[in-house]
Amino acid sequence: MLRAAQRLTILGAASVLAACTVIPKSTAPVTPPVAASSALLLGVASAGSINALGMEREDAQTGLASFRESCRYAESREDRSGLTTPEDWQAVCGAARSFSGDPRNFFAAYFEPVRVGTGEAFATGYFEPEIRGSRTRRPGFDAPVYGMPSDLERCWREDIAESERTGRAPLSRRLPDGRCVEYFTRAEIEDGALEGRGLEIAWAADPVELFFLQIQGSGRLVTPEGEVIRIGYAGQNGHAYTGIGGVMRERGLLGDGPGQYAGSMQGIMQYIRENPAEGRDLMRLNESWVFFRELTGDGPLGSLGVPVRGESSVAVDPNFVPYGAPVWLRLDRPEANGLWIAQDTGGAIKGANRFDTFWGAGERAREVAGGMSGRGQAVILLPKSAASRLKTR
Repeated sequence: MLRAAQRLTILGAASVLAACTVIPKSTAPVTPPVAASSALLLGVASAGSINALGMEREDAQTGLASFRESCRYAESREDRSGLTTPEDWQAVCGAARSFSGDPRNFFAAYFEPVRVGTGEAFATGYFEPEIRGSRTRRPGFDAPVYGMPSDLERCWREDIAESERTGRAPLSRRLPDGRCVEYFTRAEIEDGALEGRGLEIAWAADPVELFFLQIQGSGRLVTPEGEVIRIGYAGQNGHAYTGIGGVMRERGLLGDGPGQYAGSMQGIMQYIRENPAEGRDLMRLNESWVFFRELTGDGPLGSLGVPVRGESSVAVDPNFVPYGAPVWLRLDRPEANGLWIAQDTGGAIKGANRFDTFWGAGERAREVAGGMSGRGQAVILLPKSAASRLKTR
């Protein structure tokens, strides 16, 4: 998401909200190619008992609350991982809605831990940025926050051969004469391609902060008067996302050496601010532009359409983790250890045991998420009916 990896999830907030976290070279995950396209094909194994995890009561309490919010999705949608059915979740969710008492007993009674593949996990972090903004353009607030344009649609462009026209048509732009062309890039939008169309839902004070808010996929604009405007992912311009952290590493700008910058979101932002011309060109290498909508409610929305909760929600690859499933992480970053609920996805969250932990809003969330790079083990908590069925395969 939010989206989280640029939260290129088309289903929700960017979450939909990938993490903008840059993986330090020394801890970058080495993920061998995996032919399996789902958890069912990759294989799962029992991971012991719930009680052996050492779940704390407070962790279980927040996890149960988030799990309840995910139930309406899990009960009604096909599970792309192949591990569960809606019926598996219906019984568990029914119990969750009426459960009272020690929440650890709920998870012990209705779930069984399993390991997908080797269970070797890698986790980054994302957060809900809070930046200065205004509903109207005024001195010091000049970076437009655009809503969805009406000429953005899926259509086949002339430069795409008939033989390549499979699946959904790409997001493009329809001209008045009916022709379909690529939509405007980030550079073109920054240069004014959308000006004068009334698409501005707000104005940001800092284009660099707005850039990273787009990567997160949702955030808060705080006006000089103290009003908080929550915005979330509405769509994207159809151009591929380019992680500028990877580009900076290739150019030798990130690392621990003299003149290099820290391999984190904070390090990238420092470089851009200290090198404004080069930083602007660097950001424009990411041609993807995110459009927003104003949100109401108590939290940013993940790809399930339910609020993601700080230190409780996690983005996953739904081909390997069922949406709504509890996930237990044990990493070399202890602040990320414990129970999370799979409620989001992201463009860079791909493969088995790849996670993006959500940390909420504020300075602590920004600091933790911006530097999160944790390795360890993960287990998925499946309804006992699903776990039993998998044992017979």
